[in-house]
Amino acid sequence: MPSVLLTAFEPYDQWEQNSSWLALVELTRWLEDSSHITTRRYPVCLPTVRKRLAEDLRGNYDLVLHLGQAPGSTHIRLEAVGLNVHANGQPLIADAPAAYRSTLDLESWRQSLVDTGIPAEVSQHAGTYLCNATLFLSQHILAEQKLSSQVAFIHLPLTPAQAAAQPTMMASMSTPLVAAAIATILETHRSVAT
Repeated sequence: MPSVLLTAFEPYDQWEQNSSWLALVELTRWLEDSSHITTRRYPVCLPTVRKRLAEDLRGNYDLVLHLGQAPGSTHIRLEAVGLNVHANGQPLIADAPAAYRSTLDLESWRQSLVDTGIPAEVSQHAGTYLCNATLFLSQHILAEQKLSSQVAFIHLPLTPAQAAAQPTMMASMSTPLVAAAIATILETHRSVAT
């Protein structure tokens, strides 16, 4: 069974919950054997995430899956590229590559999700905020340390309860469905990797 580091984020700004953490918790409840999965809940704070990634990636997991909440998203977004850019427009790391492209077969993940009835797309980059930084920094740390882990970032819609609490209508997806999507991705990765 491949070893997996599965991360999500804590609540931030007006969000009293984070759909990424709720999905991670739901998924781990379902798994009969989660001994191969290490979970982490990261704060929405770039310096802390940078430090935690440097520590956690030393585990040299087979697969690193970062989960993040994407308010307004109608579907699962599989992020293909981590950009070396901070929200202020400056590089995250000076003298580092401009971007890293995922080495994972995200298209097969997308197809598995769609075949299961879960809307998903391969997205070309994760924005310029903490989600992108988490993907880029992970890719850079792995490249610098010559670790064999493969990494992906997955953006998730809000939960229905989060969307319902907003003053205007927002897209959502149920936590069980999102957890099923992550389980499908893990199974697809395992079958492609073996």
